[in-house]
Amino acid sequence: MTIVMSLIVLLVLAVPVVSAQQVDISGEWAARVTEDQPHRGPGAELGDYTGLPINDAARQKASHWDASILSLPERMAQPHPAVYFMRGPGPNMRVDKRIDPVTHELVAYTLEGVFGRDDRIIWMDGRPHPSPYAEHLWEGFSTGKVEGNRLTITTTHMKYGVIQRNGVPASTKATMTEHFIRHGDQLTLMTIIDDPVYLEEPFVRTSHWVRSSNITVDQRWLFEVVDEVAGHSIGYVPHYPWGTRQDGYAKKHGIPFEATQGGKATTYPEYELKVREMLDAPPARPSTK
Repeated sequence: MTIVMSLIVLLVLAVPVVSAQQVDISGEWAARVTEDQPHRGPGAELGDYTGLPINDAARQKASHWDASILSLPERMAQPHPAVYFMRGPGPNMRVDKRIDPVTHELVAYTLEGVFGRDDRIIWMDGRPHPSPYAEHLWEGFSTGKVEGNRLTITTTHMKYGVIQRNGVPASTKATMTEHFIRHGDQLTLMTIIDDPVYLEEPFVRTSHWVRSSNITVDQRWLFEVVDEVAGHSIGYVPHYPWGTRQDGYAKKHGIPFEATQGGKATTYPEYELKVREMLDAPPARPSTK
């Protein structure tokens, strides 16, 4: 009996213990774009701010944004900004490890494949974020740490960008927190954006990937800058006139205009009751004055 017990103890000790610190996102991942394909493929329609906790400043900026601004020479080679680039039409991504050659400890993850190839470095060695006055980049500055069954990433120092490809803005003061959660060959990313300039409360969304050994990362990173639209005067910036009401999306889909304009109240399930009330209300009569 003693010999049997000893063998059992030896077998138990021989089984490797999987530590939470071994959460690993390295490998090649194929994006899964499903119900949110219209936003991530062709892009959200003008005036579609549904479910976004934006404030009046963001709403004003987005209502006057014109996609033609991307035809300007100084914007043609612009990659997706950090607060958006894990979305887009994908991306398929390749995540590699940077290992210290002496200690063999993980120094960083590199993430390749986003549009414009402003590929990311996620520092895992405990280094601090730089001064608030340091350079801001398209990919920002990212540090990561393992928390339980997830890899948590904090990103600062991001350039002015958008959280949606219809002009909904994100400021340089924004901070992005990401949680990578892996279940075997499934990888889920929860992104939380805090922006004191344009958001009334944190904006949360998720993305999903499946592990693959046969992906093609985005090749759109060699840009040729040309004059796409002739006749623009020097300094011209495409935009909609001041006071433009982007109500085309609401009319097209039969949604109350107010419900398409975002705000923190619209992100909660209870807002559905408000939408039903607006749909059931009789149309306002035109003024006779």
